[in-house]
Amino acid sequence: MINILRVSNLPHDMLSVLQTTYLVHDRDHITDPGALGRIRAMVAMSDAVIDKKLMSLFPAVEMICICGSSSHNVDHAAAAQRNIQVCHSSHAHVPDQAEYAIGLMLAASRRIAHGDRFVRSSDWVDGPYPLTRRMSGSRLGLVGMGPVAQAIAGLASAFDMEVSYTAQHAADVPWHFNPSAKDLAAAVDFLVVPEMGPDATPKLVNAEVLQALALKGYLVNLANAGAVDMAALTEALQKKTIAGAALDVFPEEPRVSAELRALHNVVLSPHMGSATEQARKAMGEQALRHLAEHFAADLAE
Repeated sequence: MINILRVSNLPHDMLSVLQTTYLVHDRDHITDPGALGRIRAMVAMSDAVIDKKLMSLFPAVEMICICGSSSHNVDHAAAAQRNIQVCHSSHAHVPDQAEYAIGLMLAASRRIAHGDRFVRSSDWVDGPYPLTRRMSGSRLGLVGMGPVAQAIAGLASAFDMEVSYTAQHAADVPWHFNPSAKDLAAAVDFLVVPEMGPDATPKLVNAEVLQALALKGYLVNLANAGAVDMAALTEALQKKTIAGAALDVFPEEPRVSAELRALHNVVLSPHMGSATEQARKAMGEQALRHLAEHFAADLAE
């Protein structure tokens, strides 16, 4: 039977299939030292760190399978040195991430979360809630034009939004291309960072971009915290030089800075853009297919 290592918690349905097909070892409870040399695959969620030191404990590992939208926490260089295949559930999260981006845009402009607190604190008794901003008919700018960005653009059409994007190169899509993130920010009402790989330009959304976004604009980040200069964003929100922001990712999550938590013009979300039952099920199914394809010859015996 093929030995695999469960590095982190996994969706229940996926784990059940794994346990009927493979001999599954738990990273924290390996009772047989001899198993270290028999484990041929590691399976984990995206937040699990799989570094060179961990790989070195398992000399027979030939595959690292991530049940998640990214494998950024895997040391790809160390894996390549040992010819270890690394895979992840690439597109299973796309519809969930896209609809959540729309939700964060609405939450920021219509101040939904703040309105909820307004009612709960009985502030409504003292007078009506201040007017908010309509999202429909606004201008949407997407940083990148990958699968999630394209899905967001498709959903945005239902809100009659004008869509533009920036990327390293123009894509074969019907939306307007802008080669500069700064120029894009100046031309839109919502600047959304939907997905960025580990090799993407750090702090792509910097002080200059935020200055261009100005008081008319909202920043929404679902990609990774490194894509945004968080010090510059915090200052822009404190000084109210941009309309607001909605963030689903943070530099040291689950810890979020006290400065951000104290602000009312930013929506804070606990990294749940793809956290739906449907996405987790689809990710698990895709990860299982990756494993089955890799070990097809062994499983056929």
